[in-house]
Amino acid sequence: MATASNFDAASLAFSSVDEAARLLRARRVSSLELVNAALERIESLNPALNAFVTVTADSARKQARVADREIRSGKFRGPLHGIPISIKDNYLTEGVRTTAGSKILSDFFPDRDSDVVTRLKHGGAISLGKTILNEFAYGIHGQNPCYGDVHNPWDLLRTPGGSSSGSAASLAAGIGFGSVGTDTGGSLRIPASFCGIVGFKPTFGLVSLAGVIPLAETLDHAGPLARTVRDAAILLSVIAGRYPKGVVAPKIVQLRQNMPRRFRIGWPSNYFFDRVDPDVQLAIQRAVKILETLGGRTEAVSFPHAAESIEASTALGFVEATQYHVAQEYFPQRAADYSEDVRKRLERGLEVKALDYLNAALVRRELTSDFDKEFERVDVIVAPATACVAPRLGEAVVEIRGESVPLRSAVIDSNRPANFTGHPAISVPCGFSSDGLPIGLQLIGPKWSEAKLLAVAHAYERSQKWHQMRPAI
Repeated sequence: MATASNFDAASLAFSSVDEAARLLRARRVSSLELVNAALERIESLNPALNAFVTVTADSARKQARVADREIRSGKFRGPLHGIPISIKDNYLTEGVRTTAGSKILSDFFPDRDSDVVTRLKHGGAISLGKTILNEFAYGIHGQNPCYGDVHNPWDLLRTPGGSSSGSAASLAAGIGFGSVGTDTGGSLRIPASFCGIVGFKPTFGLVSLAGVIPLAETLDHAGPLARTVRDAAILLSVIAGRYPKGVVAPKIVQLRQNMPRRFRIGWPSNYFFDRVDPDVQLAIQRAVKILETLGGRTEAVSFPHAAESIEASTALGFVEATQYHVAQEYFPQRAADYSEDVRKRLERGLEVKALDYLNAALVRRELTSDFDKEFERVDVIVAPATACVAPRLGEAVVEIRGESVPLRSAVIDSNRPANFTGHPAISVPCGFSSDGLPIGLQLIGPKWSEAKLLAVAHAYERSQKWHQMRPAI
């Protein structure tokens, strides 16, 4: 058998899941060699990135040896069999510390796996360890007062975004072949955009949240992070649950077959492009022109209730987050163990009036209707994954077209609407800023349209080479 040392180490590290799986089945490389190569990259790169809070080296090697025996005997479980991945540290992992990025859970060792982790294990995926996130997934900046800041591999002085910070930063640096994260207001798509990878938030409910430490129950989504759209589709095919009765479950990994010859692109005439960095706007405009050459036709769409949805969804998120922490008796009993930022948000959850919470439900119905009405005319809607590129760590304000904009607004405003309504959305690399930082294109689709949405994203990706760019870390 050829060994990992026979391959260019960097090329192997940045291989796709498909490529790595083919090498495994052809016995040109072993799962143990893939795992050892990934662990070597963690050892060399994690001191600078700070992407992992827990590395499960011994367990990963043990699982890899089992995978190699199974593959040699013809017991191939699927495209993730023997493939090393990472797991965001708010997924329960049996016997492996699960901190949710907090001091409160610093010594928590679950006695069970989350549903997603169970599905990944069944598919033969091998966990390298748990990745750092914002405290209780309550943030978008990649900074963690308990376990340290995560750094963007494209520029170590910049944020990778959050809350799935470590997952995105490690993947962008060639550590592992995929990851799973969560998304409450963009926490898959924001770090994917900032780090130049793919982040996919499926339709609400498609991927089980059982065994995931929640942020806001009705806004939370679980989904994959990957370096390519196809890899994201492969991960989703393993972790996804059942589609609703009456909906035919698509074969989401057959991306080319799912690609329509003609499709309609919705360009928002309000809200999504109101405050966008010129580099980001230009990159998305160019991406849409590419999509038009692939069979797309662009039409204007509008969202009358998008602007008011931010305040409404924020109020809803405050209440749901606080309710969980109160129910767990973490708050206010252990208020001193929270960072000031998270503690203040939990306090704000106690201040939301019942009328505001009920109004949020009304706005949700109205915005959902806005999306569904437009999806009668178009197949996908384009938007910025983030209105700016990755700022420096610690910066709370970014400048967009001469205006000082809170970072939170610049990255959440374009993402939260799809969390509020539950529509699927994906961030795909679509270029670089004048500073050499990645830019993400967001595509939003009708509910349960994962197959078509992934197919359109895949077709765009194949026509470009943005996903092949690597940080010089």
